[in-house]
Amino acid sequence: MDIGTAILIIGFAALVAAFFLLVIGLVYSELMNSDIPRGVANRWKLHMVHGLFVGIAIVGRILHRLGVCHQISFLRWFVACFLTRLNPVPAGLRVKDMKFSDVPVRVYEPTTVCDGLRRGLVYFPGGGWVLGNIDSVDEVCRHIAKETNTTVVSVGYRLAPEHRYPAPLDDCEAATCHFLSVAEAEFSVDPSRVAVGGDSTGANLAAALCQRLARREIGHLLFPCAQVLIYPALQMADFNLPSYQQNHAVPILFRGRMAFYFLQYLNGDMSLCQDVLEGIHVPNELKPRYEEWLSPSNLPAEFLARGYDKHPTPEYDGQVYHAMKDGLEHEVSPLLAEDADIQKTPPTFILTCEYDVLRDDGYLYRKRLLDLEKDVTWRHVAGGFHGMINFFNRGWLGFPSGVQVLDSVVDYIKKL
Repeated sequence: MDIGTAILIIGFAALVAAFFLLVIGLVYSELMNSDIPRGVANRWKLHMVHGLFVGIAIVGRILHRLGVCHQISFLRWFVACFLTRLNPVPAGLRVKDMKFSDVPVRVYEPTTVCDGLRRGLVYFPGGGWVLGNIDSVDEVCRHIAKETNTTVVSVGYRLAPEHRYPAPLDDCEAATCHFLSVAEAEFSVDPSRVAVGGDSTGANLAAALCQRLARREIGHLLFPCAQVLIYPALQMADFNLPSYQQNHAVPILFRGRMAFYFLQYLNGDMSLCQDVLEGIHVPNELKPRYEEWLSPSNLPAEFLARGYDKHPTPEYDGQVYHAMKDGLEHEVSPLLAEDADIQKTPPTFILTCEYDVLRDDGYLYRKRLLDLEKDVTWRHVAGGFHGMINFFNRGWLGFPSGVQVLDSVVDYIKKL
């Protein structure tokens, strides 16, 4: 080996070592900024999982700034290659990949004998509108289908930032309406017993879709019989609710990250992130109405026990509003819909987690539904955190509280 080659090898090795040291340093800094309360179930495992995801995110950001690839593309690749494993289909279940109105779906059909028609569930994966896909919720949908004897349709809607609002919601509508139209003839499913549901931003799409369908009143199709909302993201008017303050640094969803996802869904302008977090995008004329719906006084006392500081009223910025105004519409923020639209929604199941920035979104939507005398089932996981079911049946990544979440969902669906 000549001296020149040796110098190149040493230089490359030094560059790789420097890169990994940089990543380790940034991961350590991020971990020091996280806050996992003692009440979180399996908190030390969550620390490890959080460290893994932080490392992936940091490498993605570095590659993005170097112009190698978009950070979200890297995250998708890593999750698909290293964190997503499709197990063999278990006995008693038939799984098929199909397309409903050109939207990719995966259909899970129980093969056990059923007297009459089965119930159905159309499921929308979470993932901040940028990461979720059919594979990421495969174990969840298998479990629901087998345990409830329900035909489950998982929808692979288009993702941001390549496809922003309303494309994901349009795909969810197209797939749901297609299934409702063929449920009985092609799948032996009773179309009057088809629910829609999802987790996180998938639950946002489910709630928004129910409002959209109710508003359109499509006469030739039956309406979803229920909406199943697992720790839903339901509004982007107030990022200073008690749950956002108390859980702002609790993995795996930080306060700032939720604003990031909303912005990716809408317009991709990350320069607006701090403005949105402060709330200067909300017009003065809308603030009294939003205050009525989003007031901490609507929350139970135990939700305020870990502390809450009233956020000062921010000064409105019309330029920020015009860049973000779709985010305050009911199809992005279902919690901010008018009473007449919420009144038309079907019976609702809402699950919230104590250590989740979205906890209060779910509870406040429950209150609005109850105020309108709607049928609501609410389950709260005291030691739970956001994203638990993403680790269901994932070996060492699994959390017992994730099983608790799915058990609650299964119990509700069995009664539909």
